[in-house]
Amino acid sequence: MKIFKNNLLIITLLLLIYPQFLLCQNFDENIRTKTLKQAIIGKKIIYGKWNISGGMETHLTYLGKVKTKKDKVYHLMNYVWIWGLSKRATNKILVYNDLNEYVGEYNLIMMSDLPARLEKNKLIFENKNNDCDARVISKINFSNGIPKEFFRKCTEVHGDTFHFFSS
Repeated sequence: MKIFKNNLLIITLLLLIYPQFLLCQNFDENIRTKTLKQAIIGKKIIYGKWNISGGMETHLTYLGKVKTKKDKVYHLMNYVWIWGLSKRATNKILVYNDLNEYVGEYNLIMMSDLPARLEKNKLIFENKNNDCDARVISKINFSNGIPKEFFRKCTEVHGDTFHFFSS
């Protein structure tokens, strides 16, 4: 009987929480599309408002478009989703095709891991984190297509490798 009550409680909680994630995903897709259509390079657009009682906030920064040697065009955008009581952040670089259709993403660890800008088909990463060498800059080239992974330097020899995930 005790197992039944525990399972019933878990199922009830899931049924209450799951629809919120579905609504959040639809909202997220809409704001991403809206930001892509505006195509304002370098401007951080904030949707929602985080608060300690459970609000969420999304920061989107359109970085611009890259054109590969095979004439494919991709749009790149920084994504930060702030959520939870402890103000956690999910950080990504989103990749869209020339029709503004989602292609994939790179999942990053910290907000400071996000690229600062896009120049001549290259993502430019600056070290603003106190633990990294501010003189070291990483450049990731998209001229040959979407890199399956890249190494973002923290120092001349240390850093993190990030992988591209597509749907």
